[in-house]
Amino acid sequence: MNDDHLFQKLTAEPDVLSVSQLNARARQLLEDVFPRIWVEGELSNLSRPSSGHMYFTLKDDRAQIRCALFRQNAARVRLAMRDGQQIRARGRVSLYEGRGDYQLIVDSVETAGDGALRQAFEELKAKLQAEGLFATERKQPLPEHPTRIGVITSPSGAAVRDIISVFGRRAPFIELVIVPAAVQGREAAPQLVQALERADRAGFDAIILSRGGGSLEDLWPFNEEMVARALAACRTPTISAVGHETDISISDFVADVRAPTPSAAAELLSPDRQALLRQVEQLQRRLQQRLAERLSRARLQLDGLRRRLRHPGERLSQQAQRLDEMELRLRRALENRLRQRNERLQHLQTRLTTQHPGRRLQRLQEQWQQLDQRLPRAMQQQLKQQQTRLQQQVQALHLMSPLATLGRGYSILLDQHGKAVRSAGDTRPGQRLSARLQDGTLAVEVIKDEPHTLSLLD
Repeated sequence: MNDDHLFQKLTAEPDVLSVSQLNARARQLLEDVFPRIWVEGELSNLSRPSSGHMYFTLKDDRAQIRCALFRQNAARVRLAMRDGQQIRARGRVSLYEGRGDYQLIVDSVETAGDGALRQAFEELKAKLQAEGLFATERKQPLPEHPTRIGVITSPSGAAVRDIISVFGRRAPFIELVIVPAAVQGREAAPQLVQALERADRAGFDAIILSRGGGSLEDLWPFNEEMVARALAACRTPTISAVGHETDISISDFVADVRAPTPSAAAELLSPDRQALLRQVEQLQRRLQQRLAERLSRARLQLDGLRRRLRHPGERLSQQAQRLDEMELRLRRALENRLRQRNERLQHLQTRLTTQHPGRRLQRLQEQWQQLDQRLPRAMQQQLKQQQTRLQQQVQALHLMSPLATLGRGYSILLDQHGKAVRSAGDTRPGQRLSARLQDGTLAVEVIKDEPHTLSLLD
């Protein structure tokens, strides 16, 4: 959570707060800012009132903090707590509003030496989880009616006695085979691996891996990687029942099923004899009820069929009456269809009369006569317009023609190629030219060229 946002939210409150308002906001701030944390220190001032809660102080050489361990969480702590003990407590930071005391609300306690084991536990857990050993899809279902079960545990421990007691009470017909192995100490992990391999080859319907409660160090063989991998390699369905209900081991995550206690594991695999008898009785009652219901429905169905069964003569008379009704309906349908067809025929005849070819030819002939009368007039008018336009263009052409200029006394000089001579500079003495007049052509010779520019005033 953003701390700046919390402080901004607090500063938005009124400037003057009551003591209870201040403590409430301080508690909210502490609980929002600090997540669940571990704190290590020396235990002192331990008190156990009759309420079942525990109150103590954690301190080091420079500071201390009050701690509260409420009854529900205190019942799960197996550590024998005493003053002067070095412990590690997990909890959330809060504030006791009544006195304004800053405190740690504890939910779990362990000795300080368990910290390294706890870290190793979390690291191995993360590693195996990443490899998929905890995946739900690889879990095998337990058999519904097992007949032979292998139990891997210490032959002299309390766990094996609890398991035997539950099976003896609930399902004495199931065969139990004890596969002995050490469940504590350095030799426990290799022996557990060997026991798992032997039990998996023995063809049991299921395997129970179990031991009683203890400290984290006592239960550590069930947190070893070799045991976890041997458990994951088992083709036989497995149940992990290690410690008490609050104890969690790596074996619990790898096994197909986790049982909170050895007795619970036995109950999962042992069908209760009395419950089975009750189930058989219940199924018998349900079967009898279903048979009675089936017979009752069959009687009702038989009665119904008996009432529906009638004399053939009555049925024939009903069919004859129905045939008469259908004949009348058919006749009415034919009359309606014939009337509709006649109406449609009359409608089509009316449309055909209006669309007769003779009328259309008459209209076309009238249009042709009108066009025949308009065509000569249009042609005469168009001819007159074209003649007028031709005369106008002839007059304009005459005005622009060089022949009109020649008629006013001018001539056009042409060289031997027939090109008009436009400038005296285009000629040379002795050159023969032809002069174009209005009524003919003269052959001339250039004697002398004298360039001279004329203006309109000359």
